[in-house]
Amino acid sequence: MDYHSPWFFGYLFGLVHLVGIIAAVHAVLTVRTAQGSIAWALSLVFVPYLTLLPYLVFGRSTFDAYIEARRQANREMHTAIADLDWRPWVEEALTARNSSSYDSLRAMPKLGRMPCLANNQVSLLVNGKATFDAIFDAIRQAREVVLVQFFIIHDDHIGRELQALLLKKAAEGVKIYVLYDSVGSHALPREYGDTLRKAGVKARAFATRSGWLNRFQVNFRNHRKIVVVDGLVGFIGGHNVGDEYLGGNPKLSPWRDTHVRITGPVVACLQESFAEDWFWASRKLPPLILPETYADNGVLCQVLASGPADAQETCSLFFVEAIHAATERVWITTPYYIPDEAVFAALRLAVLRGVDVRILLPSRPDHKVVYAASSLFAFEAVRAGVRMFRYGPGFLHQKVVLVDSEISAIGSANMDNRSFRLNFEIMLLTVDKAFASQVQEMLEADFALSREITVEDSRRTHRLQKLGMRIARLISPIL
Repeated sequence: MDYHSPWFFGYLFGLVHLVGIIAAVHAVLTVRTAQGSIAWALSLVFVPYLTLLPYLVFGRSTFDAYIEARRQANREMHTAIADLDWRPWVEEALTARNSSSYDSLRAMPKLGRMPCLANNQVSLLVNGKATFDAIFDAIRQAREVVLVQFFIIHDDHIGRELQALLLKKAAEGVKIYVLYDSVGSHALPREYGDTLRKAGVKARAFATRSGWLNRFQVNFRNHRKIVVVDGLVGFIGGHNVGDEYLGGNPKLSPWRDTHVRITGPVVACLQESFAEDWFWASRKLPPLILPETYADNGVLCQVLASGPADAQETCSLFFVEAIHAATERVWITTPYYIPDEAVFAALRLAVLRGVDVRILLPSRPDHKVVYAASSLFAFEAVRAGVRMFRYGPGFLHQKVVLVDSEISAIGSANMDNRSFRLNFEIMLLTVDKAFASQVQEMLEADFALSREITVEDSRRTHRLQKLGMRIARLISPIL
């Protein structure tokens, strides 16, 4: 065949366009949002040379293979739980007490796959030192099983400290399970995991490229941060394992983040979420542990695990429901503010109802394109009456929602399309006036160190900067 012939190039271009049309039909049938569906379909039909490869990598929005794996994991978990020695106190501990505040979140019982549970104890862990001190202390006291899951694990000082501690506990006979995301931890050397595995630690990367159809897929990422020790103590929040989370990056220091330490029945839900992810990575279940007793009094909690395997857009709907439930205030902190239309509409309606709506963002960018898109959305929110703030001292990475005087949520979900639809995320919803008061005090301290964004800031922004922001917003669905 003459590869320089015009006929060859004609057939080649025709083939590319044919594949582009097929991919466009796939986008129309599978992409969850109308805007995303239209954007992919038009670009695949008219410029497939530029968009076929990006669509192969970023285009999919449902993770079908994980759905089947989760079904199988749940069947095996139900069998394992049935073999445990259930006692009458278990049923009492797992019964959520009546709460008018929780009742205001009318969709939550069905939106969340896991139940709302009473009799939990929760404590705030503000910033990296408090978080890792608490996590490491709990692991040192482990006797049976330690479950560790992070989006990012770095082979730096804190990463090696974690590795050394896990090796020590494995030598003592404790069963250790470590799960990290293959994209988030792409810089983690192979030797880090090999060292753990040689010592008997079960260490796996959560990869979504399993199978031929997912071969090039990097769109779905496991962004969850979970630690569970002996089924007794759990941790959830925004920290990953890296020196930057302890202020080790001068450009972003001091790093502002929040974690939560949990004991009580809801820790079983953290184990369930970890087990589903571990099953995808290994096709085996980790040990499931139920403690012998629970405290009689405590905080009402619900774990909300969300991701691209959900039948609905769980994370986005949670934000919409929480904002709609607010009658007095809704305060949100997020490093990435790229809301969809439903969330932005909920914010505007809350403002019109007279709700005190505040959103706290970082003043320093860790991803410049995301920061540019976020800035444009922030200006639009200010014009709609939402009070927007920039945190001054360093990079703000915490993900916190405070609604009225009792409801709060802390976890891994950002206020952006990636968390709404593409990432596996986890949040801890709490309904308790005393704990919400602690969250309020924490956020008030953060707002005191912040500068409010005004309409004048938008007017003073150079036209070229605004152009860059608008270009960044065009690709915001995959940011």
